[in-house]
Amino acid sequence: MRDLATGVGYLIKGQRWMAQHPRSWGFGMVPALITLVGYVAALIALGLWTDDAISWLTPFADDWGTPWLGLFRGALAVLFFGGCLLLALITFTAVTLLVGQPFYESLSERVDLSLDGHAPESGLPLWRELLIALRESTTVVIRVVLWGTLLFVAGFLPVIGQTAIPAIGFCIAGFFLTEELTAVALQRRRVPLAERLRLLRSRKLLVLGFGVPLTLLFLVPLAAVVVMPGAVAGATLLARDLLGEPTSQDPPASGDTALGTGIPGGPGPHGPDPMGPR
Repeated sequence: MRDLATGVGYLIKGQRWMAQHPRSWGFGMVPALITLVGYVAALIALGLWTDDAISWLTPFADDWGTPWLGLFRGALAVLFFGGCLLLALITFTAVTLLVGQPFYESLSERVDLSLDGHAPESGLPLWRELLIALRESTTVVIRVVLWGTLLFVAGFLPVIGQTAIPAIGFCIAGFFLTEELTAVALQRRRVPLAERLRLLRSRKLLVLGFGVPLTLLFLVPLAAVVVMPGAVAGATLLARDLLGEPTSQDPPASGDTALGTGIPGGPGPHGPDPMGPR
């Protein structure tokens, strides 16, 4: 249970870090806002066409009497839309990170610098990083689709389908949401997807403590836009924890005022702050 509380704590610390850096927060919301507009339009269209799609997929039920026809297709519509919403939650993060890749990577570096004055770098050109991120995100989305299909089928089970299955769905969404967010810091450390998944599975309560509350927040209109930058900052702390790196600021060294105060605005060992002065 301690790991669960720690995961929630990293989510809160990430938001607090961004609140102390409002300029970065504002820039970080732009990619999320652009992505959100597209997703809202797609979900509205999906909502308008769900009933027609379910009717087309279940022609065998056309002759069923009331109330069975309405109950059957209504349950399918809810499960179908819920599965699409689960997929949207995961892919929203992946797409937002791809759209805002340069910013979020710099943001993650700043969090690292504020802790110990060191920000690992992948050493890869931007196009290569984007290609790797796209490939690995596609792999994650495929896994989510498979899980979503399994949960969709399990949703037909009496009682369990309406109670336990939605809870399991939130846990799965939280796990993969955390994977996408920690990937920003872990890819800079050249940690491949298979190893990232192994690390996350080794600390499931830590991951769920971070990811499940974030999943619930993402269901609130516009909340995803506001919390996304802080989620990246918090995920960087979580990634450091998984690798055994310090997650709190080291005591300031003599004369090191910029990093010693926790403000990543000083030059540090990797040159000037990539986000520029605040």
